[in-house]
Amino acid sequence: MLGSCDDMSHQPRYDSYEKSPLFADGKALQAPPEGTVARGDPARERELAERPEMSMALMERGRERFGIYCTPCHDEAGTGQGRVPARGFPAPPSFHIERLRDAPSRYFVDVITRGYGVMYSYADRVEPRDRWAIAAYVRALQLSQDAPASALSEDERRKLEGSGS
Repeated sequence: MLGSCDDMSHQPRYDSYEKSPLFADGKALQAPPEGTVARGDPARERELAERPEMSMALMERGRERFGIYCTPCHDEAGTGQGRVPARGFPAPPSFHIERLRDAPSRYFVDVITRGYGVMYSYADRVEPRDRWAIAAYVRALQLSQDAPASALSEDERRKLEGSGS
């Protein structure tokens, strides 16, 4: 009986420049909603290609965006032990492994943009400038876990050595 139902193959449709009673202006072709961004938009691509200058504001924005988009899987320290993997999903790699410490910042921007492995693209959620901010914050996380003692001031080194006893 369902095989004889052919309503789906004969649905009404309009060509782009055809008249249409569905809209107040009578046109089938409508302007995209305000704020719509086309894929491959040159302005967005340029913004993604140009790394913003490092600043404390960029780092703070990166920390905020990392907290929103990245901590569910990567956790606050970037070790890959977030709430999502704790519930059985595949764990992402730690940002503190050698491969990711050696990767250029652009790598993190590209992964946010295109996805990698089981991580899907966040390009529709994270603005290009924010992708760079997140990459900068990931670098800060990496430094916080793997800073050489030579990068510390003499006073900080003494405190560190004193805490180990």
